[in-house]
Amino acid sequence: MGAGAPSGYPVFNSPPELAAAIRWTGWDACDTASNHSVDRGQYGIDATARALDAAGVRHTGSFRSPAEARRILMFHVEGIEVAFLAYTYGTNGLPVPHPWSVNLISLQKVAADARRARRLGADLVIANFHWGDEYVHAPNTQQRSLALYLLRHRIVDLILGQHVHVVQPIRELSGRFVVFGEGNLLSNQTADCCPPESQDGLIAVVHVRVSGVQAQVTGVDYVPTWVQHPSFVVQPISGRIATSLVPQAPGNPWARDLLDSYRRTVGFAGTGPHIHPVPRLVS
Repeated sequence: MGAGAPSGYPVFNSPPELAAAIRWTGWDACDTASNHSVDRGQYGIDATARALDAAGVRHTGSFRSPAEARRILMFHVEGIEVAFLAYTYGTNGLPVPHPWSVNLISLQKVAADARRARRLGADLVIANFHWGDEYVHAPNTQQRSLALYLLRHRIVDLILGQHVHVVQPIRELSGRFVVFGEGNLLSNQTADCCPPESQDGLIAVVHVRVSGVQAQVTGVDYVPTWVQHPSFVVQPISGRIATSLVPQAPGNPWARDLLDSYRRTVGFAGTGPHIHPVPRLVS
């Protein structure tokens, strides 16, 4: 970490070995558009892309050239074409090196990219947004209005969100789904610096039904997670695990923390006819 950005935010830098590490853990692709994308200028964007390429992790959201910025990231999965789009709300007041360096959230740009993805043969279009107000569980006005418009007008099929460091709701809007905020998967944040919920996260499990050439998201399940400290182990918490912790929690701080995390995540993410923790909530 170096000096702060003009707005007072810290400036970060990550080792290139992180790219190989996420590949080892099973990641096929990632979103590189965030409020820290330009912390090290265009050099940082280029170095990130090189490291991910070397590790075999596909990426979109920040770019090395205008040509790269025009490409739509597409995957062939189980007989369908999936487009993955990525954008950020801003860059903490730091100037973007070039107009094409980072995808900034704009309804017009998202809609244009989604239409282009459809023309390229995408059966399913996923938009990933780095958005929201830090440490706030409720989606802000930008999140709500953008999600409602994109889903109601069937511009994208699914929205996934990150950034705020705490879990936000999963909602079904006009028959389509938005995961407003997945919380933290791996971080050094604890109650010593931040809300206790900053150790909470979730992994969204999206269900897609394919009929002929039509692909439709039919529901979103999720795995609640908790970052254990000081080991930094990411603990998945199923409903069954949470149930088993209930009798242990009064005399076991670790069990109590895990159970509290599960209850917070399910409380904020929510449940519904097509939205459930994995496995489904156990009393």
